[in-house]
Amino acid sequence: MNILVVNCGSSSLKYQLIEMEKQEVVAKGLAERIGIEGSRVEHKATGKEKLVVEEALEDHKKALEIVLNSLVDDEYGVIDSLDQIDAVGHRVVHGGEDFAKSTLIDDQVMKVLEANVELAPLHNPPNIMGIEACKELMEDTPMVAVFDTAFHQTMPAVNYIYALPYEYYEKYKIRRFGFHGTSHQYVTERAADMLGKDLDEVNLITCHLGNGSSITSVKGGKSYDTSIGFTPLEGLPMGTRTGNMDPAIVPFIMEKENLSPSQVSNLMNKESGVLGISGVSSDFRDLEAAAEEGNDRAQLALDIFEASIRKFIGAFLTEMDHCDGIVFTAGVGENSITTRERVIEGLASLGLKIDKEKNDMRGKEAIVSAEDSSIKILVIPTNEELKIAQETVRLTQN
Repeated sequence: MNILVVNCGSSSLKYQLIEMEKQEVVAKGLAERIGIEGSRVEHKATGKEKLVVEEALEDHKKALEIVLNSLVDDEYGVIDSLDQIDAVGHRVVHGGEDFAKSTLIDDQVMKVLEANVELAPLHNPPNIMGIEACKELMEDTPMVAVFDTAFHQTMPAVNYIYALPYEYYEKYKIRRFGFHGTSHQYVTERAADMLGKDLDEVNLITCHLGNGSSITSVKGGKSYDTSIGFTPLEGLPMGTRTGNMDPAIVPFIMEKENLSPSQVSNLMNKESGVLGISGVSSDFRDLEAAAEEGNDRAQLALDIFEASIRKFIGAFLTEMDHCDGIVFTAGVGENSITTRERVIEGLASLGLKIDKEKNDMRGKEAIVSAEDSSIKILVIPTNEELKIAQETVRLTQN
């Protein structure tokens, strides 16, 4: 069974074609600068040369046409016809309260996605454009929406209601939604397997650490609490996002700097985080290199990021009667040896210990805790595309 996984951004389209019997990626690629000068598609099939198509991509439909043509190309493709794509799985950032799990896409689902655009105005519109383009080009192929927010819909009200007048929740659905849910769900399932526990019995703290970061408390295999809130701005300081701060800072800066709401939103989303602290970069690899060269602000940015991780881990541990494992995933979590080490060493008072020899690796599944650690420490590379494909198979086969 072949599943095409599509992830649309405002000017990009990432894709993978996954053969599900072996769970292998047989082709993948990226269309970038859609609607912008200099657009192109990069396509790579297993065992074949990379194909680069430099052509104007006026919209997502045009980009998808090139992607589909590449998949069936005699020289660069991997299938004989589009009929060999059994279903398409779409990443959708925000499902609001309407979707607590993945769903087959029909006209009613599309109406609900449109209604939720105001909850994710930067992310949901391109997700919808990708779905509509696929429906035009592959009208008989079943399609599934997999939501970043769905995994977190099991949180109790005590963890998602803000201390605002309740009417704002009722009128505008202002609440904690959480994000990166597909990643948190994937590593939760893998961690249960690695620890030899049933999914509904496993308690974890999953740390999705990258340019965008979030930490989730998992109880009985389900999301119980998470660091990100109504938007991806809350929680940890990230590549360019502020993370938690006193909300009174917003009107203060607006008044002092004479900023509009859109300008201060841009400041908090694109100019802050570790980039704003360090003045160096939003890429954690650049920060580590700068810190090693003696850049104090780069080191400060790393220190603040790691301290915030420890605070969330400590807080989430109080929500559980026991914790089976702490999971590190995503770009920084999977690859930064020093971040994992410094975070866990800062939690030594809780009995957490890391084995430096086991931790000396990147991008592989491993248990890296010391034998006498009070809680297992796991590294699990995330695979959101595979999770989307698995959800797509589950729904289309049923």
